[in-house]
Amino acid sequence: QVQLVESGGGLVQSGGSLRLSCAASRSVFSINTMGWFRQAPGKQREFVARITNGGSTSYAESVKGRFTISRDNAKNTVDLQMNSLKPVDTALYQCYAYTTTNYWGQGTQVTVSS
Repeated sequence: QVQLVESGGGLVQSGGSLRLSCAASRSVFSINTMGWFRQAPGKQREFVARITNGGSTSYAESVKGRFTISRDNAKNTVDLQMNSLKPVDTALYQCYAYTTTNYWGQGTQVTVSS
């Protein structure tokens, strides 16, 4: 099993930056894939970014060039650096980890004001 705890959300103005962090209860290197989804009010949860234990990354088209996902094996964290934030990025951001099944964190709220 994997427990995940997110942090770093908050309120930021349009154009600003936030850095989300997801702390895992075991070595992130041992986890096949970790990443982030988000869910805005009244909308379905959508993929944001992921990183494999080999270091390969992928992003949703809507965040490419603005968001960067990274992994710190020493701290057992996966971070999401979010730049040039827009009001449409407002959502509950959830970290996930995939081994033989998906594990989810509780989420951290990101609110971008115009």
